[in-house]
Amino acid sequence: MAELLVERFENMPPQLRVAARFVLDHPKDVALMSMREQAHQAGVSHSTMMRLARWLGLDGYEDMRSLYARALRETAAGEPARQGGERDGASGFSTVGVVADALAAQISSLGEYGNAMQFIAAADLVGRSRNLFALGSRSAYPVASRFVHIMSFLAASDRRVTLVGDMAGQGLDALQLAGGGDVLLAVGMAPYDRTTIDVARQAARQGVGVVAITDSSVSPLTRIARETIIVASSSQSFFRSMAPAFAAVEILAAVTAMRSETNAAERVKQSEEQLAAFGIYWKPPR
Repeated sequence: MAELLVERFENMPPQLRVAARFVLDHPKDVALMSMREQAHQAGVSHSTMMRLARWLGLDGYEDMRSLYARALRETAAGEPARQGGERDGASGFSTVGVVADALAAQISSLGEYGNAMQFIAAADLVGRSRNLFALGSRSAYPVASRFVHIMSFLAASDRRVTLVGDMAGQGLDALQLAGGGDVLLAVGMAPYDRTTIDVARQAARQGVGVVAITDSSVSPLTRIARETIIVASSSQSFFRSMAPAFAAVEILAAVTAMRSETNAAERVKQSEEQLAAFGIYWKPPR
């Protein structure tokens, strides 16, 4: 069902897109919440949810709920479902515990089989790159910066690892000469930054392999990228969480290093020793 939603997403009317995105991003809620509750969470009418089901060739929304409920039973047997509604049951815990528990669950899910395959495919593309670029705007900028910082330790002397974008001091013109054999990591969460989408699209036209870290299978970055890693960005607080995205770039870097012929530990050691020799690190006074 998820594949069909993604396939038909672009041709849906605007309100159906909103409903479809909710279904794609919250499969457990589809299985466990009532249609009216889902409509409220998605910000659409319950009739829109019913129209979505009929758009997909189902008799009604209950048929969709049944499909997702069966999938949940088959793939998550024994695993308690995590929903926003669980906050009521956690009333005895502090906000710290509630938020930390939600983040831990999101990051832990990155290790599930389907997600692991995304990391491996992305790492193979990154590992073969001639030059490596990373792009992210606003809250995604530090995620892209973290990726560049890690990968710079692993890069060979003839391979550039560049953070692009106005905030980086490296304008977008850094990608002018990029082409086949180069890879761009583009990080973007809803609401999507126009510059990130436009730059990723132009890079792909130039033959650059785009790897996306984003929050939905119907994100505009997903349609541009050769490989996509999907992470959660919902939060138990009032802001979107970037913690899963930070975890994703560290996992991607680790998998890339593991699958390459580079002695990552030795390369990091050499880089650290060089930085120490330059007096980069603080030392206690003697």
